[in-house]
Amino acid sequence: MQAWLVGPGALTLIWVSSRPVTAWTSRNLSLSAVEYGLARNQRLEGRLRSFGAHLVLLHFVALTLLPLIWILDIALSPGNALGGSLGGPYTGEHFSKMLGSESFWTWMRNSLIVSIGTTLLGLVVAIPAGYAFSRYKFTGRDASMFAFLLVQMFPGIIILVPYFLVMKTLGLLNSHLGLILAYCVTALPLCVWMLKGFFDTVPRELEEAALLDGCNQFQVFTKVVLPLSLPAVAVTALFSFLAAWNEFLLALTFNTSNDMYTLPVGLASMISSTGQAWGDFAAASLLVSLPVALLFLFFQKFLIEGLSAGGVKG
Repeated sequence: MQAWLVGPGALTLIWVSSRPVTAWTSRNLSLSAVEYGLARNQRLEGRLRSFGAHLVLLHFVALTLLPLIWILDIALSPGNALGGSLGGPYTGEHFSKMLGSESFWTWMRNSLIVSIGTTLLGLVVAIPAGYAFSRYKFTGRDASMFAFLLVQMFPGIIILVPYFLVMKTLGLLNSHLGLILAYCVTALPLCVWMLKGFFDTVPRELEEAALLDGCNQFQVFTKVVLPLSLPAVAVTALFSFLAAWNEFLLALTFNTSNDMYTLPVGLASMISSTGQAWGDFAAASLLVSLPVALLFLFFQKFLIEGLSAGGVKG
């Protein structure tokens, strides 16, 4: 770690104190040496620029990977100590303990039910809503789209107390349905905006041709527009799933039973004022991140297509 921090500064000092740089700054160079130096700098400019850019990017990569390496080291180290240096004897006891824990699989099941339910219900509402906002002109259309953006400006904690009172009145506390409805409400504006942006890129001529061929409006949507919009639907589903998978505040407020905890709340319960199982916590964190990483790998193609296509119009 110290070498990584001190190394760039030491290399800079060595370069500044080198003989060519010293001669250049002291202006003790002949005309031929100056011409040679300028020609060399012009020849090496591209390589040096590329090397500098890659060096800066490698520093950012190191800053990104260091926490992951640290968590992996804690998860594989014996005991539940948080400090210590990297390396040393490794063990898989923390992973075995979490994989054999009934509570962990209960939290996993709850998170899957809530996340998948949020994704499906959100798509059922957001797909026709995005298409309607993209294709039809109706009273209140612009105001509704502005309202969707407006609600995203406020932090979720503002609506936490009203949400809790509504869920308590409806009897939806400690239930999957309550979390699914709450997550759908919070994720719906973003889903509608993303799908509307993609529907805007679908040529209207395709729909007009389908209408001339005898299709009604529902068939045009299901057989022409929706198949072309599958990349955007996949991206929207991914964002909706991740939002529900990682959400903590609402799940902590609405669920008071350990059997209804989702993974974020369950992981937080492992670190209490009476004891901290950091090794188990690190192992569980890596296991929780694995489905998210697999989803990104699986949806990578759709993610690139959906974001690039939804970002332009025409």
